[in-house]
Amino acid sequence: MRKFNLLSSCLAVALSLPALSHNQHKGGIKAPVNDTTLAPFDIIHAKITTKGNVAKFHMAVSGEAGAHKPTASGKLAGSEVFSYVWPTSIDSYEVGFERNAGILALAVTAHPDFDDTPLFDENGDGNTGNDGNIWHSHWVVLTPNEQCGKDALGVVDIPKGNKPRLPKTWPGLPILLDSPGWSPTFNDDVVEVQIPFENIGLLEDTQFDGVTAGLRVNQSVHAPLLCVVNVMDIASGDLSLPGKVNK
Repeated sequence: MRKFNLLSSCLAVALSLPALSHNQHKGGIKAPVNDTTLAPFDIIHAKITTKGNVAKFHMAVSGEAGAHKPTASGKLAGSEVFSYVWPTSIDSYEVGFERNAGILALAVTAHPDFDDTPLFDENGDGNTGNDGNIWHSHWVVLTPNEQCGKDALGVVDIPKGNKPRLPKTWPGLPILLDSPGWSPTFNDDVVEVQIPFENIGLLEDTQFDGVTAGLRVNQSVHAPLLCVVNVMDIASGDLSLPGKVNK
């Protein structure tokens, strides 16, 4: 009898796991599994939800999220960045940049050849300049840039001598990039970031999408400095930002 009860309990737990996973992936944008995309970057679900003044950015993939990172090249120029990205319709002004500077996106990135979070010591070793290979978050502003390739996006450059409005946690690079220090969490097939907003109401009409991509640091600072060179997957399929917050 005891063995039967134990078996029944294990079976009940096993049957409940897919249901829990299914509930976690309700709402937002759902996408089919794509066997041609590397599983840790094959998006099957993306959503943004809010609770109080905190927004949770959620993305699920068909493999283990965060399992693959770029190989170190030993130099900055030409180095790679892997990323999980939520492009949004939020005005760039709301996070500290100029108004309508481009597409504001939240990005979770890893890149072993440089560190762009100088205010934070992600690996806890007392050195704030060696943490690029640990998954971390950014706000980035993207625009189409033919120098990155046909129909490609790049992180917006700051021209030499310009002093645009920038967030307090801007890391000092000559691009529209912010390093606010929100730590992403990875749990099997899911990556999430929780972000506090002073005005959470601005997200009521926000639209979003989900993207996994590789970026490249160019040889010249303003070539531009950082290009999206390998789009691995797009939740909507066409970057139309069909997702709506809390829906």
